[in-house]
Order: sequence, then structure tokens, then C-alpha cells
Amino acid sequence: MANQDDGRPDPDALLASAERGSRGHLKIFLGAAPGVGKTWEMLDAALAKRERGLDVVAGLIETHGRAGTLRKIGALELLPRRAVPYRGQTLEEFDLDAALTRRPQLLLVDELAHTNAAGLRHAKRWQDVQELLEAGIDVWSTVNVQHLESLNDQVARITGIRVAETIPDTVLDMADEIELIDLPPNELRARLEEGHIYRPDVAARALRDFFREGNLGALREMALRRAAQRIDKDVTHYMRTRAIPGPWPVAERVLALVGADASAGNVVRHAARLAEALRAPLTAFHIERTNDDARVQAALDLAVQLGGNVVTQNATDLVRAVLDYAGQNNITHIVMGRLPARRWRPRLRLADALTRQSAAFALHFVPVPAAPAPRPAPARRKTDFEPYLLASALLGVVTVIGVAADKYVPQEAMGLIFTGIIVAMASRSGRNAGLFSALLAFLLWNFCFLPPVYTFSVADPRDVVALLVFLLVGVLTGQLAGRVRQEAGAAASRVEALRRISLFGQRLSRAATLSDVLASAAEEAASMTGSGTVLLHGPHGLRPEASRPAGISLDEAATAAAEWCFAHGVETGIGTSTLPSVPWRFLPLSSNAGCIGVLGAKPDAVPPPLAQALAALAGQTALAVERARLSLHTARAQAQEDSQKLRNALLSSLSHDLRTPLTSIRGAAETLTQAGSALDEPTRADLLASITQDTARMTKFLANIMDMARVEAGGLTVRQERVKLEEVAEAAIARVSGALYTRVNIAPDATYARADPALLEQVIVNLLDNAVKYSPPDSHISVNAVRAGNKLRLSVADAGVGIAPGELDAVFDSFFRARRGDRVAPGTGLGLAIAKAFTEAMGGTISAQSPRTDLPADGMPGTIITMELPAA
Repeated sequence: MANQDDGRPDPDALLASAERGSRGHLKIFLGAAPGVGKTWEMLDAALAKRERGLDVVAGLIETHGRAGTLRKIGALELLPRRAVPYRGQTLEEFDLDAALTRRPQLLLVDELAHTNAAGLRHAKRWQDVQELLEAGIDVWSTVNVQHLESLNDQVARITGIRVAETIPDTVLDMADEIELIDLPPNELRARLEEGHIYRPDVAARALRDFFREGNLGALREMALRRAAQRIDKDVTHYMRTRAIPGPWPVAERVLALVGADASAGNVVRHAARLAEALRAPLTAFHIERTNDDARVQAALDLAVQLGGNVVTQNATDLVRAVLDYAGQNNITHIVMGRLPARRWRPRLRLADALTRQSAAFALHFVPVPAAPAPRPAPARRKTDFEPYLLASALLGVVTVIGVAADKYVPQEAMGLIFTGIIVAMASRSGRNAGLFSALLAFLLWNFCFLPPVYTFSVADPRDVVALLVFLLVGVLTGQLAGRVRQEAGAAASRVEALRRISLFGQRLSRAATLSDVLASAAEEAASMTGSGTVLLHGPHGLRPEASRPAGISLDEAATAAAEWCFAHGVETGIGTSTLPSVPWRFLPLSSNAGCIGVLGAKPDAVPPPLAQALAALAGQTALAVERARLSLHTARAQAQEDSQKLRNALLSSLSHDLRTPLTSIRGAAETLTQAGSALDEPTRADLLASITQDTARMTKFLANIMDMARVEAGGLTVRQERVKLEEVAEAAIARVSGALYTRVNIAPDATYARADPALLEQVIVNLLDNAVKYSPPDSHISVNAVRAGNKLRLSVADAGVGIAPGELDAVFDSFFRARRGDRVAPGTGLGLAIAKAFTEAMGGTISAQSPRTDLPADGMPGTIITMELPAA
């Protein structure tokens, strides 16, 4: 904003002007309704530009079959349209690339809200225009007011028709110039009846529906107001770039001055009625004072409920603060309370000053209500006599020393010393202590130092003047020092509130679950007021989710206030206009999905700083609750997806790994039954061996399923003890068919590990089984162990087909099976998953590496799977 004190332009406005100067110029012909003549007016102005020598090109003109519009294009160069195939037909669209290549000085692009056909660079035509502007090309375009996104719902309510093609309001703000094209409703309907806009059959239907006179009048008003808002923005921008003080009454704006008096609520209500009548924005303005009470916050809350904004400032000069804000924000109406003339109040001085200095504003005075609500009684505080005793002691000691040293210390110096004590006491203990010190110093200086001494009479008239000046200086100094102390305390309170909110935000960001978020919110509310609770809405209504101190219960009145707060989205309870007798303050937890719950606090009083802090706390809590719920929903969805994948993998594995051996067993058994004694002994032995082998395969499969189920159910019992690796490895090798020639290499310092012998053996069995499965016959497999600090690294290495880089992260997942070319290896896909679960249960880790770096590059890549276990 412009700095009105030094006359410097607003740097932000200057920067915006510079940015506009670096791109093309955009002019929008804004129509109040279809058929008012936007395109005709644009063509008419463009032809005039062309006659003056400007290079004008019609990039795209929508004639809608109107012969007059087509003739109006006249001698203007018209860019060929781009043919776009779409669902078996060919659409003709604006050719953006051709326009960029042609680069005219002025390009006409009709129908700014048009949606482009699929396959073009931009989805919307206004995005094409944006690219043209960035390329430095001036563009003229057209749009109707009903296509503005912010008016879409309002237009639908009025006309009963939802406009599908819209543009963001920021596109209109992007325009350097707007020209409003308008026709009275009766003239527009006459044009429609005469066939100048639509075909007769379409025109008849349009007259009955969209083009009703009431609809056209409402659309016309919207267009006029939107144009006025744009003019107001342009004027404000002009003022700020040239440091011109406001206001300039282009558009109406209402400012309600809210003070700590009985008229605060009436001021807000009157200002809201005025703003509604003027269709103007409302702002409630408050200067913070130490005597602010619950009426101030109630009035500010009321302003928010009535659709206004709230601005609070801390300033010593009320008149200057009000005039500065009103001038910088182009306020046209100021509403304030009028107190009875018989009562002296600072408000009377403010009203008089505004009347004299605010010639550019319209002042509205609201009388105090006939039966005003009683002022909330301030909390009774026990009088603290310590500052007064300290001031008396200091002044007494200084007086005794001054009397004893009267030959060396003149009476004028004693006055300065007394003044210093007054300032010190006011700064330390506040205004009252300063005034007491000033009065006592006045009496002591008169009694002990001004002749005749030890009397309250004054002999020299000059001393009378000095004495009165001293009293006046002392009182003013005490008041000023006390005010500085109060303002410093208020500033410190605001800083502390911001610090607490910041720390609370950090705590919420670290909260892992919804219960942590709710507990943190309740604790923060309790630290501010003594008691805090959070209620969330569920299937059975509001339910307390977290309370501090624990065990807090709401009575019937408090519950009713909380439910009203949730149902209507407004603050209730102490310090508000809704159920103020309830000792709790309830604030709605509002999110994008609506009100999700209520935050409650139980303060003794609700000064504005505390109300603001609680509102900020409620806002942050609502965001955190929504974020936690979203995270929980995402986690559940992911868990369901993972569960479905596991279920599918299990069913696939069951269908393959059970059906195949069962088919083999059934075939062998039927052959033995039917052939009987006709089979020779070797054939019968081979069939029986096949049955035994397939039965063992099924047993192994079911054992893996049971092991994995035991792990996931948490039923795994680990017995940690000192285990000799060589013995466990040999036992595992003996259990795996095809692993008899596995080499075991155990380093001398890696002989023993701390693990569960049975689990460790099963892990090595699964690793060896995996190595045999993915390695060619008679290839080298080895079990190796080395020491690394206080850990042992036990690895199983093979020279097989290896693992693809993209599958290394998934190799330990349940039911995952690596591919061999286009085939999936047989098995359940549980072996490595069980190995990982058992290893982690024993306090170790497991990882896979492929390809091996110690094998020849022209051979198979191989795999190494390594476990780390605690050394014993």
C-alpha cells in the first residue's frame, strides 16, 4: 500500500505494473447476456484499429450462423482453423501455433470460456490466450458474465440453468481493460424475437427459459457490479502506484469501529445492515486496549457470523489508526457508537476528531441501546500493596538523605530524583503505582524541601509554579510509563500466544495418530484455560475423545452449548452471544468437509487475545484431525489393497502348489488300484516314491503357511542362546535335497552367534532351498560367516539366475516368486518371507544382493542373501 507518511508509491503495485508491461495487452468485452453484441462491438473496434494502420488478425470469430457477424469481419485477415478429429467427426478449433507464428500486433479470439477439443495443448481457450499474452501478443476476447466461476451457483439459482463452461475470476483480473456490453432486457428480447440471435425455433424456447425478463435483469446487475469492482481495483492500483491517499469512493466499503462499550454489538449489526443494503464488504475494526472485556470479542464474533472480516491493531493514536486504515483500504462508510453526552469518554473525543478530519468518509453514529446489557463484572483481584509500600520506602529514604544533605543537594535536584522514582515505579508496577508515587513525591517535596519547610504552605510564588509543574510532570510521566508497561505486556502476551501456537503446530506435525492429535489439542487448551476437551462427531452424535484433566464431564448446559456449536458452526458459551452463561467456551472444528467436532475450554474470562489464541488452536486442530483421518483412511486402503494382493497370491499358490501334487498323488493311486498286480515291482516302487515325494511337498507347503500364520499372529516364541553356526548349518544342509555339496566357510572369530537354534536352522533351510531352486544342477552353493564388530554376517551364496534389480526390494514379500524368463518358479513364495520374519524376531537383519561381484561377467549373475545376527 502507499506510504501516506512519506509519499512513496506502493512497491507491490509498481511491481505488478512492471509485470503487466512485460506481456501482451488483454482487453475483454464483458457481456451481460448472450446476444448483447460483444463480438460485433469487438469487430467494430478492431476495424477502426486496422484503419489506423494496426496489424489486426481475427484468430477465431464465432458467428453462430449469423450472416451479419460474418459480413462484419469484412477485410480482416482470418486465421485458418485447426481440424481436430473427435469421436468420428471433425471439429474446427483455434490454431494456437499458427497465431504464434503469425504474431500480429492485435489478435481477436472470440468466446474466452470455450472448452477445447481433446488432444489440443490446452484444455481451455483462456489458457491459449494466456500463452499468447506471455508471447507478447495483444489479445481482444469476449465472455458473458454467467461464465465467471464465482457466479456459477448464483446464475444457476436465478435462471435454473447450470452453465458448464466457466473461467476462473483471475482470468478477468488478468485483463488490462474491460468493456461492458449491455442492452436493456426488453431490447434484447426484441432482438431475439426478430431472429437476430437464434433460429426461430430455438429463440422461442430461449424466451421461455433463459431469456426471461427477470433473468436478464439479474444478469445485467451482476455484470454492472462486476465491472464496478474491476474499476475499483483499477482505481486503487492507480492510487497506490502514485502514492495518492484515499479514499476514492468508487465502490462502497463499510468499516465498523468496535470498542469495549455497550454499543459494540449494535455497531456491528447496524454496519452489517448497511453493508447488505449497499452490497458492500464489511470490516470490523478494533484497537486493542487493556480494558477490553467479553463484549469486544462477542462483537467481533458477531461480525464474522454476519459475513464480515475482523482487523485488530495495537495503536496509541486511535484517530490516526482509524484514518490510516480507512484511507489505505478505500473505506467509504464508518460506523461507530454514540455514547450519552453526559458521560465523558474517549469515544466522544474520537467521534469529534473523526468528524473534523474525515471529510472523505460518511460517518454513521449508532446510539447506545435503551436497555444495554450489563457490563461483565471484572474478576475480583486482591489488592497488592507491595508496590505502594516500595514507593513509600524509596521516597522516604531519598527524603531522609535529601534532608540530611540539604547543604549539598539543591531542592531542584530532589525534584529530578523524585521524577526518576516515579518513572521507575510506573514502569515496574503500572500506572496506579506511578500516580501514587507522583502524589506522594509532590507532598514530600513541598513539605521537606520548599521553604518554609515542614509545612504545606509555599512562600515564593515561583515555587508554587514549580510545584504545580512537578505534579503535572509526575502525573503525566507516571501515566505514560504505565501505558508503556501495559503495551509492552500486551505485546509480550501476543508474542507468547504466537509462540504457543507455533509450538503446538510442531507438536501436531509430530503426532502419529488421531488420538495423539486430540490429546495434544486438549492439553494445549487446558494449559491456556485450566481445562480442555475435544469432542468429535460420530454415529451417535458428539462424543468426548480427549480431556485434560482426565475425567472431565460436561453437564447438560455445556453439552447443549457444544451441540449448538457443532450444529451451527459458531462459537458458544462464555464470552459469546450464544449461551453466555455456560462457563465453557466451545469452538467449531471446521474442515473442508464441514464441521467435524468441537474444541472446548473453560476459562475464567475470555479477553480478545485468549479468544484469538483459542480460535487459532481450533483451526490447527481441525486441520490436524482431517490430516490424521486422511492418513488413517489411506493406510486402511493400502492395507486392504495389500490384503487383497496377499489373498490373491495365496489362492493362486494354493491352486498351483496343492493341485499339482494332489493330481500326481491321485494319478499314481488310481494306477496302483486299477492295474494292481499287473504292474511290475519297479513301476510300483516308482509310483509309491512319487506319492511320497508329492506328500512331502504338500507337507512343506502347509508348514510354510503355518509358520507365516504364526509370525503374523504374534505367536512366535524366541529362545536366545549361544549357538555354534557350523552345527546349525550342517543340520540345515542335511534337510535340503540338492544341497548336500554345499560348502561351509566359518571364520575362526565367527563361530558362535546369539540366536534361537530352531529358528536359525529354519532360516538357513529356506535360504538353501531358494538357492537350489534358482541354480543349475551341480552349481556351487556356499554358507559363509564372518565377524563385523559385535555382529556376525551369515550369508548363503549361489551361482544361479540371480534376481532382477527391480525385484530386489520385493524378494522378501509374502508369496513373491521371481521369474525365470517368462515363467514363474515353483513354490509358495513364503520361504524368504519366513526367513526375514524369523531373522528379525532374533534381533537381526537380512538383505539380498544380485548380481554377485565375485563371479565372471559372462556367467550367471548369482545371488547372495546375508543375515546379520548378534555375536556371542
